Amino acid sequence: MRMSTSDCTVISAIAAFFLSAVVLLSGGPARAAGPLGPFKDDLFSKQTILQTGDDGAFEVIDYDEMRDINGRDQVPQKRVQQKYVALGIRKAQADETLSLDGISLDVTRVGPAQNAAFTVIFIHGRDGDRRLGANDYSFGGNFNRLKNLAAGNGGVYYSPTVKSFDSNGVAAIAGLIRYASAQSPGRPVILSCASMGSQVCWGIARDEASVKRLKGMLVMSGVTDPDFTRSAFYRAKLPLWFAHGSRDPVYSASDQQALFEKLHKAKYPTRFTLFQTGNHGTPIRMIDWRRVLNWIFAA
Repeated sequence: MRMSTSDCTVISAIAAFFLSAVVLLSGGPARAAGPLGPFKDDLFSKQTILQTGDDGAFEVIDYDEMRDINGRDQVPQKRVQQKYVALGIRKAQADETLSLDGISLDVTRVGPAQNAAFTVIFIHGRDGDRRLGANDYSFGGNFNRLKNLAAGNGGVYYSPTVKSFDSNGVAAIAGLIRYASAQSPGRPVILSCASMGSQVCWGIARDEASVKRLKGMLVMSGVTDPDFTRSAFYRAKLPLWFAHGSRDPVYSASDQQALFEKLHKAKYPTRFTLFQTGNHGTPIRMIDWRRVLNWIFAA
């Protein structure tokens, strides 16, 4: 059900009430913007590191489709096994339509609408919408973990529908960043983008007003921006984490790795996770959200 921002006040109050209950059941809140407490780390964070380099900033993670998809999902690529998800977080979730300086943006929000300890925004790729980043069961339950990590630690998570990956899409997400920052003044905002959605990340990186509100970015299976070093994001030296599958047929991992190595040599705060034999969607399934967010908070 779609709602305008005028409908959000009551929904926010109800969501906040249920969120408190969810947090209490999970052992209590961590109100700071990090480090985030563990959530199902035994299922999501115990990944085998095959190789490291660049003083630990570069890593190759063992990935096996039979183990990490077929062995993890009840229905491969569609529904993860129940033990990977905690559905109580849905009580803190709402679908909204925000009006952002004349731009209408459909979002799924998980967590408090105001005074959140931090904000995480996920941008989907081609043919996606807000439902992708809010799906509890797809991608091995990794979005359910993100929702629990964010809202369970006092933060808020937004999964918007991006209608285009051009300047209009960038303007819509710039509006969301501005809105989230105004709702939770002075609190960090982290932007994550996947696949074609990475074009939005690179566009935001050039917007000085957005960069001033950001704490860092995560780019998964994305296109490479050869002019990133000319951006406001680069000048601000905000932390940037890359994640890619080594066998990605859509965007080459080697192109993204080359950008990472250039940044690392310039002593820029960056990390790169390569999933060995991983495909285009592998980072969305396998990225360790808690580890990435805590690194960005601490950088």
